[in-house]
Amino acid sequence: MTKEISRRSFLGLGAAAAAMGSMAALSGCTPKTPDASLSETGGQDTGEAGTSWLGTEPEIAEGDITSTEETGLLIIGAGTAGLAAAATAADLGLDFMIADKNTMVQDTREYFGAVNTKYTKEAGQEVDKIRTMNEIARYSNGRTNRAVLKVWLDESAECFEWVDELVQKATGKELYLEIAPDLTDHGYFAPTVNHMHAPYYSGVMRNEVLQQHIEEAGQSIAFGYELVKLVHADGKVTGAIFNTDAGYVQVNAKDGVLLATGGYAANPIMMEALQPNVSKCVTANSYSMVCDGSGIKTALWAGAAMDEVPCPMIFNRGAVDVGVDAGYIGSGEDAIFPGTIFQLNMGSQPFMAVNRKGVRFTNESLPYDNICNASAMQPGGVWCQIFDANAPEDIDRFAQAGCARLTTDAIRKGAAIDDLCASALEPGIMKKADTLEELADMLGFEGDAKQAFLAQVERYNELYDAQQDEDFGKEPHRLSAIRKAPFYGCWYGGSLLTTIDGLTINEEMQVLDTEGNIIEGLYAAGDCSGSLFAGTYPEYVVGLACGRSSTQGRHIARRIAGDL
Repeated sequence: MTKEISRRSFLGLGAAAAAMGSMAALSGCTPKTPDASLSETGGQDTGEAGTSWLGTEPEIAEGDITSTEETGLLIIGAGTAGLAAAATAADLGLDFMIADKNTMVQDTREYFGAVNTKYTKEAGQEVDKIRTMNEIARYSNGRTNRAVLKVWLDESAECFEWVDELVQKATGKELYLEIAPDLTDHGYFAPTVNHMHAPYYSGVMRNEVLQQHIEEAGQSIAFGYELVKLVHADGKVTGAIFNTDAGYVQVNAKDGVLLATGGYAANPIMMEALQPNVSKCVTANSYSMVCDGSGIKTALWAGAAMDEVPCPMIFNRGAVDVGVDAGYIGSGEDAIFPGTIFQLNMGSQPFMAVNRKGVRFTNESLPYDNICNASAMQPGGVWCQIFDANAPEDIDRFAQAGCARLTTDAIRKGAAIDDLCASALEPGIMKKADTLEELADMLGFEGDAKQAFLAQVERYNELYDAQQDEDFGKEPHRLSAIRKAPFYGCWYGGSLLTTIDGLTINEEMQVLDTEGNIIEGLYAAGDCSGSLFAGTYPEYVVGLACGRSSTQGRHIARRIAGDL
């Protein structure tokens, strides 16, 4: 049986736009791997996080395999990394096969981080590679494998310009380069790397263009191929076994197997085992339902190592109603988050935020996941964002970066706040009132919490008037007054987009075992691969996740073809 996923509508900018997008680490910094005896014991819990989530590698009898196929490079996963690899393989005349358990290509994230493209240089925004390398490594507390990172730094421009030519030829979309803001005031470096094709998230998108390119080369994607296990022995992978409508199919791959199967955000059992702190602040999901960690598990069964430090990508946009706590509802594989709005883009604007006691607890202006992490230590794991009728002017002044900028762009084009927040206002999740007292009641503040909330608004207005946040250090231009009716308020938790810790790899994207040795014939790219991120995603290096996935996929195909 296969899972089908359709392209998501963007709910955060009114009914039509939203954006895509960490938690405390587990102890240690060495690659994590299941206990060596798991395959024999059936996956018993061991250690703090436990490993029962891994289970036992399936045994498929030779007689149960209905057919066998032969190929050169086997690419598993038709997402960002897999399609880039397959389209490159098609260009270079490689013998390859691309398989996916879906019935269509997976979602496209329109962002593409690339370093020093022709567009960057034309705009006079050339990026300092070494400074960028150091900044990304800083986010991970030094756990970034810089050799893996350098592949993106050195090859992403060529990769994007290849993709750009295909997209513009197929769609006529225009290239938009996001000029990064100066974030010196709050201690971050933001290089200009984000490229997008406008109009965003409409018409034929990048993944569909790559699919068309593959098909025009006479190849096709084998949909409905659900990965069951890798074919491996003596530290070498030679193929994979899939469950299909025609039964079990074994594909032998003489040039290797590329796992491009995504992360494990849609697997609550893995999430609770490997990233238990996520559920303390997340209220909504924006992940692909097929990113269930199945590809990662097959590699672990084959002896692979995995990043020790988890890294979720959480955005501060999981709007929920009054009284809703963060965390899963239900248990096991059926557990879900309570939010019904997968992302409300307004949540990423740095307006005042308070906890259930009515008081501020953090600087709301930092990267998306910072307030999520801080809220994990607050009652219910949620926070409440407050703004007033001056929000359009405030948002224009805030000048947010990345996908939060979609709200900025919409405001600058004349969009009304009520339209941008329609997906939360119409069902009553976001509250709107003529007085702050009325708003406090609607948001569930009672007694001492209500008085604290009203006092906090007064204090925040004082900080705005003084243009100095003495409490939490927010930049002056991202302070705002809360005085002009109507007043708005909405409760939020995090929205989980994906996981970006994965299999340990080297700079050739070859998967490594627990001793650091190459597992011959096995590659990983994109969100199922690791060795790049730890703890938190470098939010101000906009588009890095998509850019590295595409670049890694293309690198593998070029390397196998002898084009590098």
